[in-house]
Amino acid sequence: MPDYDLVIRNGTVVTAADTQHCDIGIKDGVVATLGRGLPAGRARSTASGKLVLPGAIDSHCHIEQKSSAGVMCADDFYSGTVSAAFGGTTTVIPFAAQHRGQSLRQVVEEYHEAAGPKAVIDYAFHLIISDPSEQVLGQELPALIRDGYTSFKVYMTYDLLRLNDRQMLDIMALARREGAFMMVHAENHDMISWLAERLLEKGLSAPRYHAVSHARVAEGEATNRAVALAQLLDVPLLIVHVSAPRRST
Repeated sequence: MPDYDLVIRNGTVVTAADTQHCDIGIKDGVVATLGRGLPAGRARSTASGKLVLPGAIDSHCHIEQKSSAGVMCADDFYSGTVSAAFGGTTTVIPFAAQHRGQSLRQVVEEYHEAAGPKAVIDYAFHLIISDPSEQVLGQELPALIRDGYTSFKVYMTYDLLRLNDRQMLDIMALARREGAFMMVHAENHDMISWLAERLLEKGLSAPRYHAVSHARVAEGEATNRAVALAQLLDVPLLIVHVSAPRRST
């Protein structure tokens, strides 16, 4: 019996530590050996003249996710993961998005049902929390964290997603207690809404005015507020979609 399921020969193998010219022996989907002159496997591939790199991890993407307005992403889990694989990405971490009134546990189950039959690479999920009810904070989210869903995202803008400061503090406190990690989409909702209404009143509805309505100061103010909330509870925080050069002071 061959020792390996697949042997990739004569590649320039790049690891986190160094670069070397060698063969790669793969067994049960795992890199088992790096070395020269490895015995034959059930299958083989030649990488002469090529770099052999670890697969990339896309840690923030949106696949087969319905927005709060009911619009579905263009990519489903088949097209999205096939595209990722062709680009050298072997793991994706999209979002399992809760909308108001939904059970967080049921949301996760539905996303697995969508991804399981179609994904061609490894995947995991971040959570999106838009309805931190007593049931969600008291039971569902702690249980999901213990099941391995240890990162989640909240929004400070968008009518059907945004949380207030008190709700964010509740979730931060839970994250600290359970050892989870929180991401924040930080923009001042009222600033954006105020600007958007006045642009629309003037008939300025072309796509480029979306950027005008999302003023840099709106991001800076919300980022500053999110950081202050995190400092109050001494919890780590990731601010996503950063587009302004600095937070407000």
